[in-house]
Amino acid sequence: MTSRMNQKEIETLRELIKDVETAMLTTVTEEGLVSRPMKTQEVEFDGDLWFFTKKETNKYREILHNQNVNVAYVGKSYVSVRGKAEIVEDVVKKKELWSKMYEKVLQTTYDDPNLILIKINVEAAEYWEQGNLLKKIAFFYKRVTGKNSESANINETLEIKN
Repeated sequence: MTSRMNQKEIETLRELIKDVETAMLTTVTEEGLVSRPMKTQEVEFDGDLWFFTKKETNKYREILHNQNVNVAYVGKSYVSVRGKAEIVEDVVKKKELWSKMYEKVLQTTYDDPNLILIKINVEAAEYWEQGNLLKKIAFFYKRVTGKNSESANINETLEIKN
């Protein structure tokens, strides 16, 4: 578990993303930002996010060049997670996170040397709750009338201590 997040922040983020099967991973390229869907790992969030991929992908090369990433989740809330990506080739960790579903999707096994893990070291997360209609109405009313909409607070930010 990472020491940058306190337990309450970890629990909040865990609860927000726990049932979201697919996330959007955004990496930095020479041309700009690129996003693609990634299968969320079925492990309890402890401060780091994990994804499987292969070395022959663009995202692998992009992360080697620039570790800054963003991961977006849409479920019962909207969640945007910023962090640093790290390439992990540890076979023990791959086996721990592996499931039979990956054999079919990735057409390989956990011990394939071309298979790698992307570990996202979470630095910050921001989220918007879907079910809070009163906050949304106040926000849009203030926007339409030209009043300061920042005080409507329709989103929350988890500040990560470095």
